Amino acid sequence: MHLEIVSPEATLFSGEVKSVTVPGVEGEFQMLDNHAAIVSVLQEGDVKIEGNITLAENVEEYFTRNAEGKTVLHIQSGTVEMKDNKVIVLAD
Repeated sequence: MHLEIVSPEATLFSGEVKSVTVPGVEGEFQMLDNHAAIVSVLQEGDVKIEGNITLAENVEEYFTRNAEGKTVLHIQSGTVEMKDNKVIVLAD
């Protein structure tokens, strides 16, 4: 599935991933290929990305790797939309 993470400053990531876990206001949830369409508000927490991804040099500083090998982006808030195997995270 395709993931795009956009902040007010720039597009932080755009590419193919295996899964995305986000901090929803009702709790953390994961999206995989062919997930049902969804729109949700996000709270402060970590966006966890699973897959072999390449980050642009100018945004590498925003991401870390956790013990499970997932790429992690800490956000303050935002929204997420999943539709037709495309996930868009609007992050603050």
